[in-house]
Amino acid sequence: MHTQKGMPPRLPLQVLLGVLRGLLRQMPNLDILRAQDVGLSGVGDPEVLEWAAQGDRILLTHDVTTMAGYAYQRVRTNKPMSGVLEVSRSVRIGPAIDAILLMIAASFESEWQGQVRYLSLL
Repeated sequence: MHTQKGMPPRLPLQVLLGVLRGLLRQMPNLDILRAQDVGLSGVGDPEVLEWAAQGDRILLTHDVTTMAGYAYQRVRTNKPMSGVLEVSRSVRIGPAIDAILLMIAASFESEWQGQVRYLSLL
């Protein structure tokens, strides 16, 4: 687990390919995975959150409908939850990439423990 500001967190992704490509273009050493690349395609939110918690990975997702509820349920039941960043599907790719990179640079990975944050750029 990274503990210094500006160190890239490890992120499983359920996001548009454009955001993924943009993040990797800006930060080639970013340890980032898509859920489907690790066998989690079609798996429910609780299982994705469990996988992320086991790997100390912050979950970056477009699933703003149900993911937060399951994440908060993990926190309420004292299960590990490495953090969730929900990104609205209506956010333009460029501003989303910039905001995510700023969050990576400005936060410690430990600050995300038990947190659900929502990125909504209009």
